[in-house]
Amino acid sequence: MDSLSQPLRRREELCLRETTRRHFFADCGVGLGSVALASLFSDGKILASPTADRRTNPLAPLAPHLPPKARNVIFLFMAGGPSQLELFDHKPKLNELDGQVIPASFVKNQRFAFIKQDAKLLGTRRHFHRWGQCGSEVSTLLPHIGSVIDDVALIRSMKTDVFNHGPAKLFTNTGSPRFGRPSMGAWVTYGIGSEVDSLPGFVV
Repeated sequence: MDSLSQPLRRREELCLRETTRRHFFADCGVGLGSVALASLFSDGKILASPTADRRTNPLAPLAPHLPPKARNVIFLFMAGGPSQLELFDHKPKLNELDGQVIPASFVKNQRFAFIKQDAKLLGTRRHFHRWGQCGSEVSTLLPHIGSVIDDVALIRSMKTDVFNHGPAKLFTNTGSPRFGRPSMGAWVTYGIGSEVDSLPGFVV
């Protein structure tokens, strides 16, 4: 019985391998599109009603607590982007110590992921200039931002002990360095709902 069933299982495996995700969507794309369109129009409207019942639809849109001043918010979290030391955060002392071993006073009782006690410092390779009436220092990498710096809010008071990239990214987006906490987009969607029934209000 076993010897007979093995070739059958092998044939089934080969059939499954041939039906890749790409082939699946290529073959039934029209069908899926029809299903999606039918779903959009199933209740006679595409946009959800602001008065929808949250008991039947937990993501139904709610009116905000205060009249909004902005219609949209664009949040850019650029993991892997240039360091703030090359953009907005000028460190003259770092440039002064460029190429030198980290002073012991800087690393005493500090915990780092990959930095050794005898590591050499690397200063910025960019020049900084003061821009606008506020006099904020901005790198030459961002001359257009510098020209409108008086309209930009730079927050320089944030500090954390989260020293590694992965936990730090979680901390930035969720307020916690540990997995499992909801991010800002999830909280906003939970709080005010999603104006479109058929699409998620937030994607990560």
